[in-house]
Amino acid sequence: MYNMDKLYEAVVASGPVCVGLDTAVDYIPPTERRRWGDDQAVLAYNQALIDATADVAACFKVQIAYYEERGLTGLDTYAKTLRAIRKRGSLVIADIKRGDIADTARRYAKAHFEGIFEADFVTLSPYMGMDSIEPWLSYADSNGKGAFVLMRTSNQGMRDFEYQELKAGGRLYDVVGDRLSALTPRRLGKYGYGAFGVVVGCTEGEEAAAIREKRRNLFFLIPGYGAQGGAAEDAALLLRNGNGGVVNASRSILKAWSINGKAPEDADNRYAAEAARKAVIDMRDAIQAAVQATITTGGAH
Repeated sequence: MYNMDKLYEAVVASGPVCVGLDTAVDYIPPTERRRWGDDQAVLAYNQALIDATADVAACFKVQIAYYEERGLTGLDTYAKTLRAIRKRGSLVIADIKRGDIADTARRYAKAHFEGIFEADFVTLSPYMGMDSIEPWLSYADSNGKGAFVLMRTSNQGMRDFEYQELKAGGRLYDVVGDRLSALTPRRLGKYGYGAFGVVVGCTEGEEAAAIREKRRNLFFLIPGYGAQGGAAEDAALLLRNGNGGVVNASRSILKAWSINGKAPEDADNRYAAEAARKAVIDMRDAIQAAVQATITTGGAH
C-alpha cells in the first residue's frame, strides 16, 4: 500500500488539513521558553500541538529549515518531532525540497526515508531534471514512500520560472505536471492517485479548477492557506469532492494562541494547543463547507 493511499484515507477520517510545524522560537509562549530554554521549548511545543491536533488533521508537515538553523540541537529536535508524529500513527511530510541528481539524490533519499530522519513523504524540486526524482522512486516501490514535487507554488516569485510560456504551448509548470502524471500508471494507488504528487498553491483561485481537472491522478499538497492569503474557496477548488489533496497551514495554527498579539500573559503550551486545535477544526470546517458549496453549484470534479 502506498503512503498516498494512507493519506487519502486520513483525509476521509479527519479532513484535509495538514498542520505545518514550521516552529520558530518566537511562536512559542514566553512562559514556556523561560521554563524550558529555547531548544527544549520547540520540542515541547511541537509535542503539545501534535497531541492536540492529531485526530483532526490528515497529516503534519515539518519544514527542516526551522530546525537546521539551530544546528545539531535543532536537527535533534527535528528528528524527535518526526518520531513523535509517526508514533501517534499520523503521517508526516518532511519539507526538505531536495533536487540533486544521481548518487547525491540516492544519499538524500536514504537520509530522509530511513534512519533518524525517516518521513512518510518528502518535498522535491524537479528543475535539475527527472534524474533528480527517479532515485526517490525506489522507496515508493519497496515500502510505499511518497513525495510532493514542486509544480505551481504559492510564493510571489513563482512567476519567475513556473509561469514561463513554452514554444510548444503551456507553461513550465505544465511540463512538471505532465512528467509526474506519466509516472503514475506504474505506481497507481487504490484510490486512483500516483505514489508521488505535486505541490500546487491555493493563492491563485482562477486557475485552480483547470489544474485540478487536468491532474486528476495526482494528489496535491496545497500551501498558501491563511497567512499567505489563500481562502477555503481557493483550496476547495483544488480538491476532488473534498479529497485528492491536503491543505497546509503553519503560522495561522502555530500562532493561533496569540492572534494580533492578544493572549494571557501566563499562556502556556496547553493554552496554545487548545487554540491550535480550534484553528485546525475551524479551517477543516471552512474547507469542507466550501467543498459542499462547490458541489451544490455543480462545480465539483
